[in-house]
Amino acid sequence: MLYHWYEFSHAALSPARIAADSYRLMLKNPLNPFAHTAVGRSAAAAFEMFERSTRRYGKPPFGIAETMIDGQRIPVQENIVWRRNFCNLLNFKRKMPAKVKGGQSKLLLVAPMSGHYATLLRGTVADMAPRHDVYITDWQDARDVPLDEGHFDLDHYIDYLIEIFEYFGGDIHVAAVCQPSVPVLAAISIMEAEGNPNVPRSMTLLGGPVDTRLNPTVVNKLAESRGTAWFEQNVIMRVPWPARGVGRRVYPGFLQLTGFMTMNLDRHMTAHKELFRHLIEGDGDSVEKHKKFYDEYLAVMDLTAEFYLQTVESIFVRHALPRGVMTHRDRLVDPSAIKNVPLLTIEGEMDDITGVGQCSAAHDLCSGLANSNKEQYIQPGVGHYGVFNGSQFRSKIAPRISRFIDKYSQRPLKAGVIRRGSGIKSGKSD
Repeated sequence: MLYHWYEFSHAALSPARIAADSYRLMLKNPLNPFAHTAVGRSAAAAFEMFERSTRRYGKPPFGIAETMIDGQRIPVQENIVWRRNFCNLLNFKRKMPAKVKGGQSKLLLVAPMSGHYATLLRGTVADMAPRHDVYITDWQDARDVPLDEGHFDLDHYIDYLIEIFEYFGGDIHVAAVCQPSVPVLAAISIMEAEGNPNVPRSMTLLGGPVDTRLNPTVVNKLAESRGTAWFEQNVIMRVPWPARGVGRRVYPGFLQLTGFMTMNLDRHMTAHKELFRHLIEGDGDSVEKHKKFYDEYLAVMDLTAEFYLQTVESIFVRHALPRGVMTHRDRLVDPSAIKNVPLLTIEGEMDDITGVGQCSAAHDLCSGLANSNKEQYIQPGVGHYGVFNGSQFRSKIAPRISRFIDKYSQRPLKAGVIRRGSGIKSGKSD
């Protein structure tokens, strides 16, 4: 009923939200004498704060129209090259003139499916586009996927990754950001064990929860102490009408956002107080900076219940992969089978989501991989977000990833057959 109440409240507030936005526009009109008074500016700021705090933030666009290569602006076109019910694979195709020599290695960014949209990696895509031909997994909001299109759990997630790797025929480097580090590692382990020749040329894991027993954070401790049954009872709900996914069991985005916000509530409250002050003062730069961040941060998506619960159980409660008991469709996942995919792990010194050591644990699990094909790096002074975005990522981490990719870009590809299909198509996920 909580999800239904949330939808009802949003609909009930719509007239007030529309009115507040109208009053805001009226009070900010330079032809309105009241707009130039302290009272008028304060009232306009209050109306804007009300409108922003009661709206629903939809999926933002990537909005990457160009990139800079060799000092030239190169147009970028966003294309869907592979499609399933719960995921689109996007390519940011660069329209390269013959005289411009940009990086040609293909890079797949596996975005986290943990509440926010893949657009959270907009900065990651923008920073890697001058160096590589970038692709990204664009996960779909479960509330928008009709029930008759099947269900989606961690096993399906791994299936999707294997299909994507096979789509490229092995000519791809993969970088998993946070949550997908485990399924990426599992997918490659399965492919190597099967002798599948379409494994990626290399893999990079950024801040991934490979072994959450090491240096556990508040998030890790909460998941382990509560257990899967608690989450199923308290956070799993059914999508209400009129959403396309009506009836689907999900972990709602608005509940996830509540969790995100309460982890750093004081910081968010201070940020919104500052926004109110900047609106009154007319500090446009500060206002736009705030809006840019929170328009992305407040845009959240529903996760299917089966995916969320299986992920909590396998990764955070049972620690299945590092304990050697993780399975995919009743088959044991063995990272020691990985022998042909070089590994780079990157962690943030101040990461309070994935503690230092949790991601680099992958090196010990990949015992069949030569040490010469393993690299690990800890970026000083950055938290979880800084591992894949921001100035430190741009200046320190992105070049390191590119050097690692370039080192293994010339590995000969093995001839093989793609087993699970490729190209743009849809179909039930079960």
